[in-house]
Amino acid sequence: MRRAGVHSEHWKTWAALAAVVLFVVADAVALLNHNYIIMAVPAVLLALVLMVSRLELSLIGMAFLTPFSVDAELLQGMDLSLPVEPLMMIFSLIFLVRAVLERPFGREFFKHPVTIAVLVMLGWMIVTSALSQLPLVSFKHTAAQMWFIVTFYFGGCYVFRNRNRIGQFFWAYAIGLIAIILLSTMKTIGHLHDLPTLHHAMRPFYNDHTAYGCVIALMLPAALYFIFSRDSHGWNRLWWAVLFGIMALGLYLSFSRAAWISLVAAVGVFFAVKMGMKVKWMMVVFALGVGLFYTYQGDLLYRMGKNNVDSSADLGNQVKSISNISTDASNLERLNRWASALRMWEEHPVTGTGAGTYQFLYASYQRSYQLSTISTNAGDLGNAHSEYIGPLTEQGVPGVAIVVSLFLLTFTTGVKVYRKAKDPVTRHLALAFTLSLLTYYVHGCFNNFLDTDKLAVPFWAFTAAVVALDLSSREEEKSISL
Repeated sequence: MRRAGVHSEHWKTWAALAAVVLFVVADAVALLNHNYIIMAVPAVLLALVLMVSRLELSLIGMAFLTPFSVDAELLQGMDLSLPVEPLMMIFSLIFLVRAVLERPFGREFFKHPVTIAVLVMLGWMIVTSALSQLPLVSFKHTAAQMWFIVTFYFGGCYVFRNRNRIGQFFWAYAIGLIAIILLSTMKTIGHLHDLPTLHHAMRPFYNDHTAYGCVIALMLPAALYFIFSRDSHGWNRLWWAVLFGIMALGLYLSFSRAAWISLVAAVGVFFAVKMGMKVKWMMVVFALGVGLFYTYQGDLLYRMGKNNVDSSADLGNQVKSISNISTDASNLERLNRWASALRMWEEHPVTGTGAGTYQFLYASYQRSYQLSTISTNAGDLGNAHSEYIGPLTEQGVPGVAIVVSLFLLTFTTGVKVYRKAKDPVTRHLALAFTLSLLTYYVHGCFNNFLDTDKLAVPFWAFTAAVVALDLSSREEEKSISL
């Protein structure tokens, strides 16, 4: 028997060595022939093993890799963010097969308002893709959204049933992001008064400073929670504080005005929640603000038109330039995109032009008197710059209604958990991630990034965390009542 066991161990060793030699030879041949796809085979096989055997580790691994991913044309006419998006595709397929076979979710999950909103959103995307002006573009866009959502919302809700995994996921992404922040900061040393350098220092990992600033703002409220959480103490707390400081520095050097505004909004809502203000009254205050803007928009726009302070590396001027709609190219281009989007929506009010089609169609809807110095007649510089106007244009009134409903339902769920959950860790964790998501809801007024892995990964994972905490707090209430 012992000989058989030794023989078996020798067999495994030789098999492993043969596999290593095979991969090394294959990689050498691939390198000589400039075939880089074959070189990824070992990593893909490792990812497959993890996804089948340790689902939670593969999810956390993808979180860590996301800040380092870069866009590349993997197939002709198909740009993907490597290495993360191919891993998401594989994960989605494996997870869906496991979900069918194991049925990991109960009725409470599928009855949850946020889950219903997510499923309705995906369903409406499929409908608008079928009726799209550019069906192939729309179905590609919808497919990408599906592997974002299946992986990080449905997969996240499954993994985050273990509450400790929420913190592990957060810090996996945060540590990857902090590495990018340090690299970007090193690029800016000696160029702190050069705005173009500050705006592009994060490339190629983040396309520009707005997405970079947006994701840092998204991370900061949750990062602050971990510093003061009950589980954090001593050197551990000091370590979290240092990481928080690096992210805060990155946010400042991003010079992203929308990110700064979103964080200020999160602070304001934090105090409103702490004072016990109900969500419906927060909505009333917001509606009043919008109403006052429309009532006095003539005077406001006149004053904004008088502001000629442009974006600069000076903090004071950068803040003042937020309301400059007379000379600031970034603000003028955003207004141009919004105006073009609304003209498109007027022609297709119910189903829109199709998911993901705005950037390919908006050029002909521009008007010469609204063009900025960074406009292009080719209309090839991105999306509608709004997480609300974009869906309105591409998916009609139902599309934007679904997006707003999803955001409101998630926010309401997070506040409810904070106020009703018995466990203090669950309460404060839910509030932290709700405030993090709120920064994106506010930032969505000025930009939309959910079609990119950089923002989609933390956004859907944080949404899953709020839902998972809600479901676990319900289970705790049931067990206590019994």
